[in-house]
Amino acid sequence: MSQSQSQGKLYIVGIGPGSVEHLTKKAEQVLIESDYVIGNGTYIDQVTSVVKNAEIIRSGMGGEVERAKKAVELSRNHVVSIISGGDANVYGMAGLVLEVAEKEGNVELEVIPGVTAISAAASLLGAPIVNDFAVISLSDLLTPVEMIERRLRAASESDFVIALYNPKSRTRKQNFAMAIGIIRESRSDENTVGIVKNATRNGESVIATTLGKVMEYDDVIDMSTTVIIGNSESRLWNNRIITPRGYQRKYRY
Repeated sequence: MSQSQSQGKLYIVGIGPGSVEHLTKKAEQVLIESDYVIGNGTYIDQVTSVVKNAEIIRSGMGGEVERAKKAVELSRNHVVSIISGGDANVYGMAGLVLEVAEKEGNVELEVIPGVTAISAAASLLGAPIVNDFAVISLSDLLTPVEMIERRLRAASESDFVIALYNPKSRTRKQNFAMAIGIIRESRSDENTVGIVKNATRNGESVIATTLGKVMEYDDVIDMSTTVIIGNSESRLWNNRIITPRGYQRKYRY
């Protein structure tokens, strides 16, 4: 191990949407300098080309609590990076790790921001989120379905652009159709919808469609997909989505 054994630190690293090219320089630096890199195997595989000297500790889905505890424990005497897809604050590991560190006490840590899935997906769709938007996860593993439904209804009625994370998994297939049904209660069928799968990674696909037609792509939707539903002013242009910021109400161009 390096000299960092005598002074530990824990980094919670957002590694971005998947491609190494979208890692921030800071994220790359701390991964290179770490003694241990801990994470879900899928995310570890995305950064192995960057990790040079660290011992890698990988685990599967559902191992988040044990990963967080291990990272906090090791960081007392080593430099440790626990990685999170996208940004660690957006449905990522930051909250859980800080909760564990709060109980353990006396842990030096730093959260390293990363490019979020919504940012990556939006860039491929053009300009869908340049005005107020809401991000809602459809995973009911940690959040009750009733709460998800309330949030969907409130965001839709308020005319937010809505980004849907975790829209469908192998064992949870009904929530996406449920979400679209709720949104259609207060939106027209011409409302724009963008579907981005595997943003910046192999297998990337981008679809721009409408709320009335989105269920035609139901089979495309999975956990690697981000769905962005425009507001009442959003429009399609050349297979892209434009959500006006409001300049059109003040300027001529």
